[in-house]
This record gives sequence, structure tokens and C-alpha cells, in this order.
Amino acid sequence: MRIIISPAKTMNVNNDSLQHQQLPAFIQDTEILLEELQRKTYGELKSIWSCSDKIAVLNDERIRNMNLYRNLTPAILAFEGIQYQYMAPVVFDHNDFEYIEKHLRILSGFYGMLRPFDGVSPYRLEMKSRLKGKKVDSLYEFWNQKLSKQLFSESQCIVNLASEEYSKCISRYLTEDNHFLTCIFGEMKGEKVIEKGTLAKMARGEMVRFMAENKIEDIQDLKKFNRLNYRFEEDLSDENNFIFIRLDSAF
Repeated sequence: MRIIISPAKTMNVNNDSLQHQQLPAFIQDTEILLEELQRKTYGELKSIWSCSDKIAVLNDERIRNMNLYRNLTPAILAFEGIQYQYMAPVVFDHNDFEYIEKHLRILSGFYGMLRPFDGVSPYRLEMKSRLKGKKVDSLYEFWNQKLSKQLFSESQCIVNLASEEYSKCISRYLTEDNHFLTCIFGEMKGEKVIEKGTLAKMARGEMVRFMAENKIEDIQDLKKFNRLNYRFEEDLSDENNFIFIRLDSAF
């Protein structure tokens, strides 16, 4: 079993707590993307990033000075978004870290796919970013089937905790041999299940934490997840979608 999650836009450098263990598997592809980004002007990068001047200045400086092989942070500690805050890897114990290093994969527009202890530099490049250059037409086409082939070579059973922007890098290449299980964290609105962005990110982080703490190996055990007031709803779920509803919004 492998778990896939999205990256976060905000990142930091933290190589004091834990050291990275290896370089990302697709580092040579990342070198190509870095070269493409470094060819761009500040204005072109700001347009690609669709961000404020403050964020653009910070990330432009990062791109100009980036070294993919030095001063690296383990990926699991580098991302600072809501999902990672609720996952709270800084308080994981040794066994928790061993579990996520084996099972967890972070999808990335810049690095392709990361193991938790792959060494990374802070970057800003969403998978949906419109980066075009000599060797890139779109990031989806650039990565193509590389990520799914690598993931399926590790396991045929995938627990999807990523946003659609990232999960479709895998889901579009599914075969009959793959089991792709998406966890949905929502609220009932009439007869529809509605996911709210921030709450869903919180729940995804908590789910990773739940799996790590309980060393989950059987996807059926995901049904026991009961954090942040979510409960598994058997009647709404099927073999490819596990749906969790917040109790205070349940019918």
C-alpha cells in the first residue's frame, strides 16, 4: 500500500531536527525544470506563480540561487501547509517515521514524487502551473506516466489523500490491476456530500497521522478513523471511495 498526498505552497528550511536520507528519485527531471525556471524573467515567473510581489520576490531569489544538492530539508519537514500541520511529523516517533518513509509519497510539480526523507529545497511550482519552455509544454505532460509507473512498481494499492490537481497524475493511468482508493472528508448538504477545502486538508493530515500511529496495512482499517469529528459512512462509500462525514453536519 502507498499513500499519496499533495505538497504545500509554503515551505521552509529545517535540517537541524532531522537529516535527509537520499535525493529525490526524479532529480534529473527536476534539474530540467530548474533550468527552465531560471531562463524566465521575474515578470514571467510571477505570472506562472500567480502570487503577490512579496511571494514572487522570495521565490525568484530561491530559483536564482537554488542548489538541488546542498542545504536540503527532509520533504516531510519542508512543507508547512494545513495538511502538514495536522499531520504534525515533528512529534512522530522513530516507528512513525519508518512507516511513512515506506508508505507515504508526496506528489510535486517540481520534484515529481517524493519520499518523506528525500532532501528538497524550498520551491514554488504547482502541478497546474503554466510553465512552458524548450523542454516543457505543461507539467502534466512533462511528468506523463513517470510518476504512476514508479508508484505502481512499489504497490498496486493506492490510498489517495491528494487533491485532484495532483491525484490525476496517477488516476489517469490506472489499469485493472490497480486499486485506487480515495478518502473523501465532507459534510452533508441535502443528499450531497460537500468537501470544504480547509477542513478536508486538516482531515487528510490527521488521516496520515492516524495511519502512521496505528501502522495501518489493511485499507479496511481506515474505516476506524474518527478524528476531527469524522466518521466513516458505509452506505455512502464503495470500494473506490471511502466517505467520512462530520458528525455535527450529518443527516
